[in-house]
Amino acid sequence: MDKNVGIADITKAFAIRIIKACSFLDEKPGICRTLSKQLLRSGTSIGANVHESRSAQSDKDEWHKMEIALKEARETEYWLEILIESEIVEKTKFEPLLKEADEIVKILVASTRKVKDRLNGSKSNSRRMEAATEKQ
Repeated sequence: MDKNVGIADITKAFAIRIIKACSFLDEKPGICRTLSKQLLRSGTSIGANVHESRSAQSDKDEWHKMEIALKEARETEYWLEILIESEIVEKTKFEPLLKEADEIVKILVASTRKVKDRLNGSKSNSRRMEAATEKQ
């Protein structure tokens, strides 16, 4: 299922930027390290789940992995917002990451809807086939 090649590349590049941002945060003492670990986990998990969805065994499996990626993207937005709003980081340095995370969320919402529509379409087709078989 190669439908997510574009988003796979986008989320991989995003994960690399998250890793670099977390390396910067790890150099700071105290709470930054804790927040860095949270951001690192969620920010790199997005791409891992999208990548895994490309090898999904079914549409339902693909949808599930994309939903997990979406949840991780929303969590990443949250941690970036916390870092920015608490003024732990300079807004100008981390705002581009937040905007990128927001774009990824939008893409994943559209992708999960598309897969869910396919799932609902195949369920409808199955029901029609069952009904047609029963009439015979």
